[in-house]
Amino acid sequence: QVQLLESGVGLVQAGGSLRLSCVGSGISFRLNIMGWYRQAPGNQRELVASITVGGSTNYANSVKGRFTISRDNAKNTLYLQMNSLKPEDTAVYYCSTSRRDYWGQGTQVTVSS
Repeated sequence: QVQLLESGVGLVQAGGSLRLSCVGSGISFRLNIMGWYRQAPGNQRELVASITVGGSTNYANSVKGRFTISRDNAKNTLYLQMNSLKPEDTAVYYCSTSRRDYWGQGTQVTVSS
């Protein structure tokens, strides 16, 4: 049974930073393309960052230069370092594979102006 557990709930002012973590069980992150997704109220869930098996990373234009995705294979944990946060980054953040086949409960990030 695959389980994904996101953490790093945060309320931060614009310009601040947060780091999100996602611990997986029943799935090996190093063998999958993993991604961080987010969903704001009234919006579709969107991919913000991904990391390939080889460690290459990609970012949505809206977060490029501000967010960094990384992976700790030994801990089977995915991270998202978020800097220079903006109010429009407010959303529930989820980790999943590129196939979007498993979801955790997500973690709320709120950026105040």
